[in-house]
Amino acid sequence: MIRLEDLTKQFPGMERLAVNKLNLEVGEGEVCVLVGPSGCGKTTTMKMINRLTEPTGGKIYVDGQDTSKLNPIKLRLDIGYVIQQIGLFPHMTINDNVATVPKEKKWAKDKIKKRTAELLKLVGLDPKEHGGRYPSGLSGGQQQRVGIARALAADPPIMLMDEPFAAVDRITRSRLQNEFLRLQRELNKTIIFVTHDIDEAIKMGDRIAVLREGKLIQYDEPSKILSEPAGDFVANLVGRNRSIKRLHLIRAHEILGEEHGGVSLDTSAEELKAKIEESLISTIMVIDEKGYLKGLVGRRAIEAKEGEKAGDLMEEIPDTVTDDATLNDALSVMLEIGEGYVPVVDADGIFRGTLTLNTLLDQVRSDKSAN
Repeated sequence: MIRLEDLTKQFPGMERLAVNKLNLEVGEGEVCVLVGPSGCGKTTTMKMINRLTEPTGGKIYVDGQDTSKLNPIKLRLDIGYVIQQIGLFPHMTINDNVATVPKEKKWAKDKIKKRTAELLKLVGLDPKEHGGRYPSGLSGGQQQRVGIARALAADPPIMLMDEPFAAVDRITRSRLQNEFLRLQRELNKTIIFVTHDIDEAIKMGDRIAVLREGKLIQYDEPSKILSEPAGDFVANLVGRNRSIKRLHLIRAHEILGEEHGGVSLDTSAEELKAKIEESLISTIMVIDEKGYLKGLVGRRAIEAKEGEKAGDLMEEIPDTVTDDATLNDALSVMLEIGEGYVPVVDADGIFRGTLTLNTLLDQVRSDKSAN
């Protein structure tokens, strides 16, 4: 647990307080997102928690301990820290980057090696393929994963994350967010997450702290921030399209039915024609005997090659989302690929169903009518 009591920061030469008597409590295993415009005190608050910046007033308690009475070096080694710039050491391999804190803690070599491989797998990187590389040999998204693995290396109970996904493109960002939320469900860390993006805050936070000029304006669950903003400032931060923003709160698996609507590789063209006539998107997904998504068949493919089977007619899938993706993630992918649908797969790649633009619009309409 993290508790801030009347936390205050005054920088020399500044009339306004950077952080102004901030009171906040983050429960064990919660993700608390600090959000607000530039200069509102988000990053300063975070840096005071691990004493990269010292408060000028108030108290910070971590698991009941007053951090001002703790050794700041030891405190930082026990708190994971992920920043926007990633901060990987360019002259060190990925394995050595991940092992930074365990080495500082004097772990045994075998234990470090095992933990490093374990974490790279956890964040979706192959230890054999990526462990010996240098940061320059990885994409931005892969580097960000390494940054998360490094922050998790010594299994800290608390993590601080300062705009960790801001430096990558929109689609990569949504996937990194989903992967991190999956990890959080497994690891149950207490997390302070800083962002200037209200959409990211709604998606990532168990609770959101809206800051303005160093003051706490509202501290609530994302659904409450959307439905009951505390005044004009929060309402303007959230924006007008609250029903669309609620798509961040709904996961694909929550609205997919039992029937996935896919066909087998040996489905005949005649059967495909009948199914396409019933389909709202004029496209059918093709799966193998184990349920893995293999491709898709559209109306034009059947008309061009009559008499063949689905396995012969299918085309490559433009993109997919996982079943833990939000409906807003699905909308982003649809816009990216220029289609009114996106197939959904589970973590193992098994086909779960297809989300359509009409499905998302129905969710928005139902939310509007409910309000």
